Amino acid sequence: MRILALIMCGLAAATLDHGAAHAQPTKVVEQRLSHITIRTVGSGAPVVLIPGLASSTAVYDGIAAKIRGTHRLILVQVNGFAGTPPAATPDNLLPGMVDELAAWLAANHVERPAVVGHSMGGLTAMMLAKRHPDAVGRLLIVESLPFFGVLLGPGATPDAVRPMVEQMRNAVVSGTSPPEVPPHMSNTDAGKAKVLEWLKASDPKTVGEALVEDATTDFRSDLPSLNAVPVTVVYAVASPANKAMADALYREAYKVLPGARLVPVDNSEHFIMLDQPQAFASAVDDFLK
Repeated sequence: MRILALIMCGLAAATLDHGAAHAQPTKVVEQRLSHITIRTVGSGAPVVLIPGLASSTAVYDGIAAKIRGTHRLILVQVNGFAGTPPAATPDNLLPGMVDELAAWLAANHVERPAVVGHSMGGLTAMMLAKRHPDAVGRLLIVESLPFFGVLLGPGATPDAVRPMVEQMRNAVVSGTSPPEVPPHMSNTDAGKAKVLEWLKASDPKTVGEALVEDATTDFRSDLPSLNAVPVTVVYAVASPANKAMADALYREAYKVLPGARLVPVDNSEHFIMLDQPQAFASAVDDFLK
């Protein structure tokens, strides 16, 4: 089922006022906080890049190489994902990482940056825009829904989803569910290998907590809070046979954001930046304009 695939790994597995951000140095600077580690590189208009569950910021290596000469990249790595040391207590992970990122942006005088988030990173990007409006200038949401439970049906609720994902968390933490690449993550062997590498290197407790929080967070009623923010939503269309379903799913999910730009990417699974790097780069380029 696609819901299980998205939850296990994809879940488990801009005219901006840039302020002082344009004058930042090109050297790499890294700072570890409680829930996240932030690495900056390049100079120019700021772009925040947030990967998904159990993923590394390396998922953005392709686009980073293209835009780091003209943009200051702010890469957000969740502590405990993809081989990084976990937080002492990963509880309250999503709100914690959102608040830490907002505080870091404010302390470093980064005003209204462009924010790109994939899967769970897309949800946290939306949460950031609601909880800290000054921390976001525009949003690029990649393969992320405001509530993943809708994949189980239009009547799904967080309470209905919770028993399933808590069972999955227990399996991940106990080790009774060995890491493997679920279907629909990538359509290439190289992409699947990267996803599996990051998943196997991730801390099980952190993955389990993020899995439950991601799958049971329902942002649908909060979407109208993003109406003042330019929003682009990029989503995968695995094959022509899936196009009508994918279009309808995302159109319905974001219907309360009439200004949102919906961008389908053909011949791709969940990790669009791995499956269709040129199409993803084009979408990012359009977004940053």
